[in-house]
Amino acid sequence: MAKIELIATAAFGLEAIVARELKNLGYDNLTVENGKVTFPTDELGICRANLWLRSSDRVLLKMGSFKARTFEELFQQTKALPWEEWLPEDANFPVQGKSIKSQLFSVSDCQAIVKKAIVERLKETYGRSWFEESGSRYQIEVALLNDIVTLTIDTSGLGLHKRGYRQLAGQAPLKETLAAAMIQLSHWHKDRALIDPFCGTGTIPIEAAFIAQNRAPGLKRSFAAEKWPRIPKAYWQEAWQEALDLWNPNVPLHIYGSDIDPNALSLARTHALEAGVEDVIHFQRLPVADVRSRFKYGHMIANPPYGERIGDLTEVEGLYTELGTTFNRLENWSLHMLTTHQFPERLIGRRWDKSRKLYTGRLECHYFQFFGPRPPREPFPNDPNKTNNSSLPSTTDQPN
Repeated sequence: MAKIELIATAAFGLEAIVARELKNLGYDNLTVENGKVTFPTDELGICRANLWLRSSDRVLLKMGSFKARTFEELFQQTKALPWEEWLPEDANFPVQGKSIKSQLFSVSDCQAIVKKAIVERLKETYGRSWFEESGSRYQIEVALLNDIVTLTIDTSGLGLHKRGYRQLAGQAPLKETLAAAMIQLSHWHKDRALIDPFCGTGTIPIEAAFIAQNRAPGLKRSFAAEKWPRIPKAYWQEAWQEALDLWNPNVPLHIYGSDIDPNALSLARTHALEAGVEDVIHFQRLPVADVRSRFKYGHMIANPPYGERIGDLTEVEGLYTELGTTFNRLENWSLHMLTTHQFPERLIGRRWDKSRKLYTGRLECHYFQFFGPRPPREPFPNDPNKTNNSSLPSTTDQPN
């Protein structure tokens, strides 16, 4: 297997979470930058990264990076790259692009030049003057930032937030990748209860079940690179088998979702069924003011209405006040909420402990975290059979 570089793209604010996921997968020498994490691996790494990454948007194969301030420099340096190592004779390779603070600001011209340079390279390799592009898709991106060109091929196909179970969507859905990041940022542990009091179509509870079961989020979907001849089918089989071996669907869980919208709850139950976690999530039609729990310790993780997209600001602030009352009634719990509201502490009734800027789409939000007390640690029995021999630790194995 040859050494290659991959780029795991991420929404701004989630780069550290994606880096943690990659470390949990056993990858190191990570380079963390705005919107991406670059790491060295091999062809098997393409399979594993696509199957396992929860909070990344896509996995890109990095073909090369160089400085270019003229179209001639862009053409010649693109042509010098070994495209034939990845693109077969019948490859379908559209080119998309973006340019930020660069002398080559015309995206359409950059796309056309990169396409022409790759065609010229392939002409020399395959001895042909024309290509049908009737085979597998290789989506190429030319990205320019401060005159630095990065050329990549998308290995994922559909974005990684597409888990393969959601055929329907409700109003203003939360992306699965962001939901997974919110859960990981909360440091919720599978031994604790979790409630989403604004669960909508069930994204947060379903992602929590996946994390708790150490289930690879990509098990129910396919990826663009599965059709690439460069990656043997045996590598995909190896990655899938590893994921199946490490999945623990029998772990006992206490995950709850509630909402007042019966249509959203119907979708949530359908999604949980399609995802295969309907037996470990309990959905209930319930206003946030009526949320209760028999568990002394737990986490509320919520993406409540913001007021920008759904509902009136006065109504939203009333909901936040009810959320605060419920949270303060659950005195040993933690609350984690994503919102555009600048001062939620005035409505929750206490100062937040931590805040992080995140984005849902292009909408700037903050993830406010109100921490409850740590539960007392139970003594660990001196039993060698209790040790965890998993070669791929779950991302939930964090302090509460």
